[in-house]
Amino acid sequence: MMSLDVKKVERIPISVPFREVPARNMIRELPHWTLFEICKVTLANGVVGFGETMQYYTWGTVSDAAVQRAIGRNAAELMWDDSLGCGLQMALFDAVGKSNDVPVYRLLGPKHRDRCFIGWWDIDMPAEDWVLECRQAVAEGYTAFKTKARPWFDLDRQCRILCETLPAHFDLDLDFNGMLVDGGHAARLLPEIERYPNVKFYESPIPQEDVEGNKHLRAKTRVAIAMHYGSPPIKTALAEDVCDGFVIGGGATSVMRAGTVAAMAAKPFFLQLVGTAITSTFALHFGAVLSHARWPAVNCHQLYTHQMIRPALTVFNGTAPVPEAPGLGVELDEEAVEQFRLPSMPAKPYPAPGLLLAIRWPSGATSYYTHTMQFWDDFLGGRLPIFATGVNLERVPDDGSAEWKELQARAQQAPVHTGGRPV
Repeated sequence: MMSLDVKKVERIPISVPFREVPARNMIRELPHWTLFEICKVTLANGVVGFGETMQYYTWGTVSDAAVQRAIGRNAAELMWDDSLGCGLQMALFDAVGKSNDVPVYRLLGPKHRDRCFIGWWDIDMPAEDWVLECRQAVAEGYTAFKTKARPWFDLDRQCRILCETLPAHFDLDLDFNGMLVDGGHAARLLPEIERYPNVKFYESPIPQEDVEGNKHLRAKTRVAIAMHYGSPPIKTALAEDVCDGFVIGGGATSVMRAGTVAAMAAKPFFLQLVGTAITSTFALHFGAVLSHARWPAVNCHQLYTHQMIRPALTVFNGTAPVPEAPGLGVELDEEAVEQFRLPSMPAKPYPAPGLLLAIRWPSGATSYYTHTMQFWDDFLGGRLPIFATGVNLERVPDDGSAEWKELQARAQQAPVHTGGRPV
């Protein structure tokens, strides 16, 4: 009888480089998104499965205790345990699929689609960088772009410059993460942005727990409003009909459960599983069986110089094929793993050292910071103007001067607000 017991778990720390445009923008907030852990699971039958964990992400880190708990257990019984962490869980699904000569989606449920919707992702960045990224996205077959709408950039200017370069069929998803703060600010800005026909989604424009505010916004806009599943509680979200659809992520059990509830409520959703193309491929198997995974998945593998799989994931007409080979249906790029292998997992490299960021206000004032979470908290806390016309964020390069060093040291301790532009 074929044994599915877990015999060995290997964990390999790696650092996968960003491409040039993401690199110069991710450094402000997410420099640690280059760090991954490859997880390889060997079963007693000799089959090896693999997966990955994005380190320092909000969900999914694999612990030593989880590894010890897995050893000697039946992989098919264990693989639905979300508490194991995403890399280990992914590797278990891959190994069980290979052992049974079936693709992962066959372990999840009846197949609904052969190709899954997938989008391009980037963090907030100057409009000119958005243009560069979307140009590449279109060239690679994507038809949708999710990005961050942030109050330290002039969003109307960003959308105007970007949309002038986009084909009519290309959709934009603007994720505010609640940074419009309240219905009053949202009622001012969202109609302005709605003028751009490429804008098809607003994600979490105001805090999700503001049920009445979100209901009001949804009634006032043609743009679909998406909210992260679970806040407000799903019964409230559905009873009050606060959004047009959801963002669903997490472990295998939670994704399947949430995707099933969304289907019962006739709500489409973005499937959000983040990592290199290893994770993107895992997500394709869920998209294959979840009927309402109709909005373009958010996977973020486009950030990196290497996909970490063979063959590479390809997209046309905004969709990617679901692999039919056993397990994940792709092979781990072992050469890239060796190229990017680390001796050990470093501490979280945030904030990145040596940064000086300036928010230039239309009044002529400047606010200086050294990393994003400093001013993130100030905007959400109501201590800075929300989405001011003409506002801009820029990185101030180190010119070697005593003035730069002194200002950067002060900004590390606390925000520095001035009436002009001393640096």
